[in-house]
Amino acid sequence: MIPLKDENPTEITPFVTMLVIGLNVVVWFLVQGAGSEPMLRASVAHFGTYPCELTGVCSAHAWSTGWASLLTSMFMHGGWEHIIGNMLFLWVFGNNIEDSMGHLRFVVFYLVCGLAAGLAHVALSPASDLPTVGASGAISGIMGAYIVLYPRAKVRTWVPPIFIWNLPAWVLLGWWFVVQLLGGLSATGNPGESGGVAVWAHVGGFVAGVALIHLFRDRTLVRAKRAGVVLPPDEVARHEW
Repeated sequence: MIPLKDENPTEITPFVTMLVIGLNVVVWFLVQGAGSEPMLRASVAHFGTYPCELTGVCSAHAWSTGWASLLTSMFMHGGWEHIIGNMLFLWVFGNNIEDSMGHLRFVVFYLVCGLAAGLAHVALSPASDLPTVGASGAISGIMGAYIVLYPRAKVRTWVPPIFIWNLPAWVLLGWWFVVQLLGGLSATGNPGESGGVAVWAHVGGFVAGVALIHLFRDRTLVRAKRAGVVLPPDEVARHEW
């Protein structure tokens, strides 16, 4: 099920969401060669996270960035489908979460969820020698936050090949989480990477988003969104940062 747009208007312009999308796209073209070899393979090898290296199960790779890879891997992708899918999910759900906490809090929230996702994958696949990359973990945190704050918001969803439904967010995101969790459990003992991204990173990021959203949300912004109230510009300005 692929989200196309949600029926959840925003109070503030999602500058950070747009910036993160822009950074990912720039990195995809300039660092990863838009998926062309050898730049794609080299970028994944250099900037991806190797769990076995961080847990000490294997020797450090000469070309890796070590613990910094938990951050650098968040801006790498494994293919066109990977980056397009991630950026679509980020746009559909990220603008509303940024709108619910302000720009600076959203930056911290996004990065913390991404790091939590990476650590979850390392913890649950400690012997994996495959580099993992992708913004999926951080975006999963956004999805976890969304299901807590706006479970009844309608999301226009494409179910290939032809069906388009308006689904409550809790149905779409809840189903997505169950699929990730089952995928992780079925891959226990056998790292479940797909396109350079591990399913346990999705689970870890989602759980982090659920757990942290109440610490990061701005009650005034969330209350206005839930009530469908458009705040006056001066009131928005006091909360957007």
